[in-house]
Amino acid sequence: MTEEYTNRLATETSPYLLQHAHNPVDWYPWGEEAFEKAKTENKPIFLSIGYSTCHWCHVMERESFENKDIAEIMNKYYVNIKVDREENPGVDKLYMSFVTYTSRSGGWPLSVFLTPERYPFFGATYFPPQDQLDRPGFKTLLTRIAQVWMSSPDKVRSSGENIISQLKTFIEAKPAISNALDPIKIAEETYDDFKNSYDAKHGGFGSAPKFPTPVQLLFLMDYAYYNKDSTQYGEQANHALTMATSTLRHIAAGGIHDHVGNGFHRYSTDNHWHVPHFEKMLYDQAQLLTLYTSAYQLTKDDSFLDIVKDIILYVKRDMLQQDGAFYSAEDADSLPSTNATAKKEGAFCVWEASEIESLLDPKDVELYKEHYGILDQGNVDPDQDPHNELQNKNVLYIKTPLVTLAKNHNISLEEAEKRIKSCNEILLQQRQTVRPKPHCDDKVINSWNGLMISGLSRAFSVLHDPDVLNLAIRAADFIYQHMYDPKNKILIRSYRDGRPSSIQGFGDDYSFLIDGLIQLYQASGKDHYLQWATDLQDTQNKLFYDETNSGYFNVAEHDASVLLRMKEEQDGAEPSINAVSASNLIRLSTLLTGKESLYMEMAKKTIESFRLGLSKFPFALPAMVSSFLLLHHGVKELILVTDSTSSTLANKIDDSYVPNKLLVTLNKENRKDTDWLCTQNEIIAQIKNQHISSSSLTPCVYICEHFTCGLPISDVSELEKKMAFRTVENPSSSS
Repeated sequence: MTEEYTNRLATETSPYLLQHAHNPVDWYPWGEEAFEKAKTENKPIFLSIGYSTCHWCHVMERESFENKDIAEIMNKYYVNIKVDREENPGVDKLYMSFVTYTSRSGGWPLSVFLTPERYPFFGATYFPPQDQLDRPGFKTLLTRIAQVWMSSPDKVRSSGENIISQLKTFIEAKPAISNALDPIKIAEETYDDFKNSYDAKHGGFGSAPKFPTPVQLLFLMDYAYYNKDSTQYGEQANHALTMATSTLRHIAAGGIHDHVGNGFHRYSTDNHWHVPHFEKMLYDQAQLLTLYTSAYQLTKDDSFLDIVKDIILYVKRDMLQQDGAFYSAEDADSLPSTNATAKKEGAFCVWEASEIESLLDPKDVELYKEHYGILDQGNVDPDQDPHNELQNKNVLYIKTPLVTLAKNHNISLEEAEKRIKSCNEILLQQRQTVRPKPHCDDKVINSWNGLMISGLSRAFSVLHDPDVLNLAIRAADFIYQHMYDPKNKILIRSYRDGRPSSIQGFGDDYSFLIDGLIQLYQASGKDHYLQWATDLQDTQNKLFYDETNSGYFNVAEHDASVLLRMKEEQDGAEPSINAVSASNLIRLSTLLTGKESLYMEMAKKTIESFRLGLSKFPFALPAMVSSFLLLHHGVKELILVTDSTSSTLANKIDDSYVPNKLLVTLNKENRKDTDWLCTQNEIIAQIKNQHISSSSLTPCVYICEHFTCGLPISDVSELEKKMAFRTVENPSSSS
């Protein structure tokens, strides 16, 4: 482009919208100005939804939105609206549902044509600029749709209104299923589906592309725990755990794991986790942090603990905002060199063999190449490189495990580990200081920070590193100070460049942050996080709960810009907000006796409202199945009475994977940290008064479940017996 254009996106906070501020397209942000223009001029709306680190969004921008001829058609016949799906998930959810409902596929960029009243009548994802074989290009499509609109606008309107009506009917349908839902049977059916699609050779489920699917793996861990001592389901429990842990090992060894720069890429384009799509998302790091922590608790395999540290190292170094919150993502594309003008996918992360040979000590080159499968001609299958961006490049993956590597080179395992680590430090230094870094989407998203707060809080339980806990605390405190209205108890969706956005929080902002605060309360023992979680739960109930049919909408009732409020049922890259909300309600009802009946009833009704999915396709709702199992088994409330020092009782609780565990810590030196909770729970208040006021305190644990608390336990072996803690067999690590 030789000319500079400025459209209405230049004053927005979203990095994605700002990326398009100089397109020749006359873009509008989502809002009344665009809607009114479309109605006044009787023009259809072209809605483009994406996010700033989306590879194919960049491709469509370069090919179409920077093309002056295409932009001229767009500006003449359409009102063009650009939406950041991360900033406004309510809009994205509605129109993505339309596209998947009508075409059976979805993704980003999302390209949807709307009537001036915002009813969708045609949509898809990426369009090439010109015609290809039997598929019309974007330029042709723009012209044809404009002609259809001008010739038959009423017919187009009727089509759009009818589709929205059908979606509304589908969402509000109450299936006639008379049988009571059986959580044990539903969990077994979910397990069976994953067993049937499991790739025993490479881990994961199905074929390429492969995603980490945290909700599926976490369900399998829950299933393994609940059935570990069952005579009927014990074999299934062991296999469920094998599927989860083996998949995590394959992911950690694969190219989807950034072996030099830490953290994980979005997904693998092949079936063996080698060549990734290179963007890095905060929500992936957060959920994988929880997964690898859980895997360590279940197996005590230190390789899982190493990955926990790896993820924390990455987010602390590259995704941490200076005031404590976490950025959203890093781009897949970057400039391959400082002199380059065109970005390429993976340029920041891949290596040519000659470059590695020039950087490393000659005595380490062959060791390193053998470990990570580096080839002189590059190790990327051409089928995984559709744009020829990875020719002669190597995506590092663990080809030869360290144990085998040490034997092959007649060195100790410790020496092999030390030399590989040293090599990685050299390559990381090269990457960080010489190569142009990929774009960082530096907006702070409330919900994703909630996921990270949860992941960090869980990781603290196995690392016992105060710096890890402090990361979670700083993120939570940032949200409270900058993205929350304490007077009205309302969350703000996002924050960037020193200011919060004008968009209020969505359902996932509340559900994910509430879960994070519950986890942070358990890690820190500070009940003001629990009090805040309760305030947020009450706000979520007020703004998002469906009083007629139960369950939670993802958009608040007062958001008039969205034609239809959707309910998230199925899990995607993140768990559904209804599954997380049900779990939050169950846990909070256990602690807050004044809200016990209300919260528990809402949790039951929320799960019940998705009975069709649970009975017909539970494999698509694994997080909801886990919440159903939590409801069925009940919460194990552990009340730990301790002094200021760490105890063996606390360590045993922390190191053990118990999916229905809820920890309350009554600490003698920090007795005020539970003052609020004691006003909400008489039993906890009684236990605190009995022990904390005593001059000599013996650490002990009360196990409370099914409305009953047992006698205090001071012996670790007795606690282990009561809780049925168990470490599974530790299969050999593949790394």
